[in-house]
Order: sequence, then structure tokens, then C-alpha cells
Amino acid sequence: MLQKLEQLKALFAQMERALIAYSGGVDSTLVAKIASDVLGDRAIAVTAVSPSLLPEELEDAQVQAAQIGIVHKIIQTHEMDNPNYTSNPVNRCYFCKSELHDTLKPLAKEWGYPYIVDGVNADDLRDYRPGIQAAKERGVRSPLAEIGVTKAEVRQLSQQLGLSWWDKPAQPCLSSRFPYGEEITVSKLQRVGRAEIYLRKLGWQNLRVRSEGDTARIELMPDLIKDFVAQTDLVALTAAFQSYGFVYVTLDLEGYRSGKLNQVLSAPIASR
Repeated sequence: MLQKLEQLKALFAQMERALIAYSGGVDSTLVAKIASDVLGDRAIAVTAVSPSLLPEELEDAQVQAAQIGIVHKIIQTHEMDNPNYTSNPVNRCYFCKSELHDTLKPLAKEWGYPYIVDGVNADDLRDYRPGIQAAKERGVRSPLAEIGVTKAEVRQLSQQLGLSWWDKPAQPCLSSRFPYGEEITVSKLQRVGRAEIYLRKLGWQNLRVRSEGDTARIELMPDLIKDFVAQTDLVALTAAFQSYGFVYVTLDLEGYRSGKLNQVLSAPIASR
């Protein structure tokens, strides 16, 4: 692990100046931390805000960037204006990352950052991640993947570096809550986001609220399902979800499983 950390530091030292595409997730936060340690004020973290980002994720990103001490900027992206994205094809993420990096690239040039880097790790390369192709086409570097750092190693390194969020659950964009082919709208994203925030405020963390038409399907870790049913006011929960715009509220008895909506694909599944 120490060797990989030193390799990451050496990689950033060679860059001299770098802009980090920073979501606030554990991967891009580790990249931002190492970049800041090596480059100081010659590193900058940029978070893209759109309706597919949970407000609490933006808040986390801001808090984490402040603790790291890296300069942090927030920009707006407009993937929701692209019908290739909102129609929700299987390569939806390609259009999302295209929008992100088409927005970041001119900013990086304007601000004097010759490199844009992201938080893609070695495990991501084995998943179905069409967004990685969009980033590569635009010259984005992925230090974790280049050095061969896996997701487990990201968490280990984050813990070693004293990052309190080293075990933060994965939180992909809200658009991943919809089955491919179902149109994505701002109102649908908002109701999913509000539903997940409601559940987290009750104390349930590693979860998804999948949206299929008018139905919300709650996914929790399998070993927590019995406790959830026993401890939750299901009438109040149903009323809350219906106030957000859902008609039906269900609980997935299989439980949360990464990449569940990708099981319809023949390609390797992604973590969503």
C-alpha cells in the first residue's frame, strides 16, 4: 500500500498542476487529498452540480474539501438538456461524462491546469462504465486506475491518511435509480432524492430507492430488512413517499445489490 501511495504522489508531482473532477465520493476525495498534499494550491477540486446530484452529497463534498484544505469550486452541468441522456439509454453515463468534461476542459485551460483527473479506480475498469470512455476521449487522467488501486485499497489508503469518510457508502448519481429506457425528468430525480434523504434521516444508510413508473422500490442491505419492517412507521413512510409523487411504495425482499438494474444487460454490470 505504501508503494502505491508513493506512486500516486510521484504521478501528481510530474503533473505540476491538476484539476480534480471531484464528486465527494471516497475515490475522488482520496485523489483530491493526495493532489493537495503534493501540489498545494496548484491543485483544485471542481464539483459539478445538476439535478442528478443529491444536495447532501454536495454538502459532503464541501465539508471534505474544507478538511483537506484544497481549493474547491462548484460548476453547473446541463446533461438534462440532452435527450440522449434523459431518454436513459444503456450508455446514459457516456453522455453525462461527456457533458462534465466538455464543461471542465475549457475551464481547466482558462485557469491554467494542464491536467484533469478523476476518481476512476482499477475495479471500475472491469465494470460496465460507458462514462470512462467519454473521459478518455477527452484526455482525462485516472491516477487510481493507472497505479492499479482497487476500491478496497482506496478505503485502506483513505483510512491510513486519516480521512474520516473512508468507509462512506457508494452514492452514484440519482439517474441510476431508473430502469434503462424510462425517461428521466427533474421531478422524478427530486422525488427519488427526497425519498432517500427521508430514509437516511431515519438512520438507514446503505440503501437505494429505485423508481419504476409510479412505484418506489426500497432496497436495503438484506440483513436489515427485518429490523426495518419492525422499527419503521410504514404508514408514515408511505404517506411521505406519496407526498413526493409516488403512488406505490414497495420493499425489495432480495435487498440491495450493487448493479441490480444492470442485470438486464449482457455487458458486465456496474456498481450503481
